[in-house]
Amino acid sequence: MEYIEHLSRDARMRAIIRQTGPLKLARRKNTCLFLCRSIIAQQLSTKVAAVIEDRLLALLPAANVTPEDILAISPVTLRSIGLSETKAGYVHNVARYFSELSITDRTFSLMEDESVISILTEIKGVGRWTAEMTLIFSLGRKNVFSLDDYGIQQSMIAVYRLGQLDKKALRARMSAISDRWSPFRSYACLHLWKVRDLQR
Repeated sequence: MEYIEHLSRDARMRAIIRQTGPLKLARRKNTCLFLCRSIIAQQLSTKVAAVIEDRLLALLPAANVTPEDILAISPVTLRSIGLSETKAGYVHNVARYFSELSITDRTFSLMEDESVISILTEIKGVGRWTAEMTLIFSLGRKNVFSLDDYGIQQSMIAVYRLGQLDKKALRARMSAISDRWSPFRSYACLHLWKVRDLQR
């Protein structure tokens, strides 16, 4: 795989890839729904988030979910399936934004990563991290590096021995290391997350 050859020029990343095996980026349909599910999952355990997401999906059509379908679910109903009032509002913010601006997956297809981030972070409740996760896991973009992701930080601290750095220096060192991985930084993130999971 092309990305493996490139990332393997970094000896420590090469060792991680040997440990984890090849990984793939998958493009998923329906960015609007992905964002709503991401908001639901924030600050929740994987198990609890999955239960609430399943309850949301049960209220929606089985296929081709539209922003209007999400908006048709009342805030009261959203709260009844386990969302906080704030998260229920954020879910509606996402759906309303996509609906009012007629945004579809195709809207993002010709946009640069930073342009996508700029658009998504205009939505109240969607920060840069959520937009980065959308680029990686929904849009399948291959060169995204999530500098503020806790899992990426912890994995890089362990692998690249960065534990003695203050926050500013850590960010600068992580950014410099990630520059070596371009244009396949999303794959590097996948491997960093995976190797951290394996070591738990």
